[in-house]
Amino acid sequence: YTPDEVMGKNLVKEFITKDYQASVGMVIDQALHGDETANFEFPLMTKEGARIEILLNATARRNPEGKVIGVVGIGQDITGRLAQEREYSK
Repeated sequence: YTPDEVMGKNLVKEFITKDYQASVGMVIDQALHGDETANFEFPLMTKEGARIEILLNATARRNPEGKVIGVVGIGQDITGRLAQEREYSK
C-alpha cells in the first residue's frame, strides 16, 4: 500500500483479517488506556492478498502532563522467521 492508500483508514477494520480484528482492536484500546502490549502476533493482508505475519508492540504516547494522547505501534514482518522456524522443526 502507498501512504495515500492507508492514511485516514481504520487499521483494524480495513487491514486486519476478521478473525483477528477483535484482539488487535483490544491491543490498541489497551494502549490508549496506558497499558502497553509487547510481542503480539497477528496476520495482515497485503494489497495483493498475501498473508504476512506481524509482531506488534503498542505503547501509549503521553503529553508532558502524562495524559495519553495516542498510540505508538511498531510492527515487524516476521513471516520469514516463522517459516524458518517451521522448517527447522521438521
